[in-house]
Amino acid sequence: MNDNKLTLAGLAKLAGVSTSTVSRALNNNPLIKKQTRERLQALAKEYNFSLNRAASRLRTQKTNVIAVILNLTDSTDQSISDPFLLKVVGDLNQALNYQGYELLLSNSFMATEDWANYFIKSSRADGIIVIGQGKTTVKIEKAAKSGIPLVVWGDPKVDANYAIVGSDNALGGYLATKHLIDVGCQKILFLGDPEHAEMRERYKGYQQALVEKSLTNDDELVLSCDITSKAAYAKIADMILKQGLYFDGIVAASDMVAFGALKALKERYIGIPNDVCIVGFDDIAMAELFHPALTTIRQNTKVAAKIMVEQLIKQLNGQIADSAVIDIELIKRKSTHVT
Repeated sequence: MNDNKLTLAGLAKLAGVSTSTVSRALNNNPLIKKQTRERLQALAKEYNFSLNRAASRLRTQKTNVIAVILNLTDSTDQSISDPFLLKVVGDLNQALNYQGYELLLSNSFMATEDWANYFIKSSRADGIIVIGQGKTTVKIEKAAKSGIPLVVWGDPKVDANYAIVGSDNALGGYLATKHLIDVGCQKILFLGDPEHAEMRERYKGYQQALVEKSLTNDDELVLSCDITSKAAYAKIADMILKQGLYFDGIVAASDMVAFGALKALKERYIGIPNDVCIVGFDDIAMAELFHPALTTIRQNTKVAAKIMVEQLIKQLNGQIADSAVIDIELIKRKSTHVT
């Protein structure tokens, strides 16, 4: 047989299976048993056969690609290098690959103003997963109104016309603050950006815990900064220079924000946790390795990624997607007095 003329149907005949089985196996679709996939992939390699993906896309009108957009704001220095974003992207990539899809990574700057047109109508992708609601949801809402398959990582309590998967951010902020109160903190800072959708909910949880214990809850204890360690470092350093050490606890909006605060405090010989206790949010890998190890709120991004992909596939199959709340957990380490 002439290798160059071997068709998908020809390969299927050689293997004694249907053409759809061969196609799925060569696309590494988990619906096909691993043993069958490996046998068909080996046979394709033996006959120097590869799928004409461009032709397949034209025929099926599907790309088997999902666009993952990092929804960054114009004023932030946060980027793909952020360890938490990398973690979410990595978990999404694994979840998508398991379902037979590839991941196309982009950001809100590259995607222009019209995500539906840029990704879906131009056949770059079959659906979109957005990481973060940011300070504005205008682009997300526009994409959702166009009817494209769309799932967002954000705060699932937000009233929206699209599916949102994310943690109970208000509960996380509450648990972080309550823990600091329980270990004896009286003047607790909130360090982050309350205008950001997810951070705003964490701030509400922080406020709830303070009100319950009748502790100080005023503007002086809210330090707004970008979601980066650099911004948090600068903010804490500046505040200490101007006002001295007027706080004994910090609820950081993310682990990276917590790391910036830790660095600024340690450089000024302020003891952690003896002088100031700190709680982060995310539980990225560095949290356990940092010195002192960071007490933080753990978000289960692996479970979240699996659910986001499942909800997107429901839409690809013409079904309605649902929002979902992911469990969070307080992880106690040495940046606070462990109780």
